[in-house]
Amino acid sequence: MKLKLYFVTLLVVLLAGCSITTSDPGSEKLVVFAASSLTDAFSNLEIAFEAQNDGVDVVMNFASSSQLAAQLKEGITADVYASANPIQMQVVIDSGRIDADEVVLFVSNRLVIITPADNPAHIATLEDLANDGVALVLAVGGVPVRAYTDQIVAGLPLEIQKRFYANLVSEEDNVRQVSAKIALGEADAGVVYTSDVTPDIAGLVQQILIPEEQNVVAAYPIAPLVDAADPALAHSFIDFVLSAEGQEILSAWGFNAPPND
Repeated sequence: MKLKLYFVTLLVVLLAGCSITTSDPGSEKLVVFAASSLTDAFSNLEIAFEAQNDGVDVVMNFASSSQLAAQLKEGITADVYASANPIQMQVVIDSGRIDADEVVLFVSNRLVIITPADNPAHIATLEDLANDGVALVLAVGGVPVRAYTDQIVAGLPLEIQKRFYANLVSEEDNVRQVSAKIALGEADAGVVYTSDVTPDIAGLVQQILIPEEQNVVAAYPIAPLVDAADPALAHSFIDFVLSAEGQEILSAWGFNAPPND
């Protein structure tokens, strides 16, 4: 247990800012900006894509979709952008760096409540997050998982909505920081994607499912940048993500088929 807690603590430190993989000198570099919730799946996609493309080095930049969109809007170099919602993709489209016709939905996700493994606040339903004394952690406003959470909460009675947000004790920069805080027992509950309950924290948290009629489908779009260094390579990576092999990797990390399937 101590070893697991050490690992999760290290994870929080690593996720405090953007996580960027480094490139190999002399290789053809492909820079992919991807939402934090895609960290594990896209790290595997990186390995598989490089194995099939000699001389290609995929450099991943993981952060909240809103942080990445802001960076791209400011002109930071990148070749592919994978967002956790269409809203942040639209930010980059509006900046002129992505062609709307190139955007495709490549995967979907669902939200889930997580608590520490012993569930100290006895959370059993979404409404229980509004109970007195519950210490709730969410992602900060603007981050896709928070936008989806707010959409779900908007369907609750107004008084429950008020108590829900009154219980908010911390707002994290990205969804992986939310899951790490709950795994460390630093709050009673958080709302994350189902794919964020990764093997390293699965034994440290308890999942409370949100009923389908209350839940939302999180749609993930991907697109090449109009100024990608090698447009053909950028499209090749996206094709790989959409391929049967790419979708199998994503499914293994808890993602579902795109909502248009």
